[in-house]
Amino acid sequence: MLLVTCAVIYNSQAEVLAVQRSETMPMPLKWEFPGGKVEAGETEKEALIREICEELEMTIVPEKRMQPVYHRYETTSIYLVPYLARVGNEFPQLTEHRAFRWMPLKRLWELDWAEADLPVVQQIQRGGFGFFGEKSVPF
Repeated sequence: MLLVTCAVIYNSQAEVLAVQRSETMPMPLKWEFPGGKVEAGETEKEALIREICEELEMTIVPEKRMQPVYHRYETTSIYLVPYLARVGNEFPQLTEHRAFRWMPLKRLWELDWAEADLPVVQQIQRGGFGFFGEKSVPF
């Protein structure tokens, strides 16, 4: 089983970042929250910060660990640990993915998500407008 982290990155408009997998990646063209595998000797947060820097050339601040997801794909199983993460005024630079979108919370279901990311979308949806806490965005 792989230990994987992902970031629910939000901006000042209370939108979250979704990225689309490339045609050459497993699960081509599916949407996901960015992140990746935790390497030996890394904490979840260290892995997440490294992965977001590598994949999107962005700096993030992981703030809140969300409910982890266990998912079994045909060839592997993953334990996905999502984190709510804050970003500054940085624009994603795609190094692996095909596309990105800043999505309002109510429109997340419009995307064709990777299966393991669906429970993360559900967590966000259950929180609704209050997902980010008392304010619309937890700054």
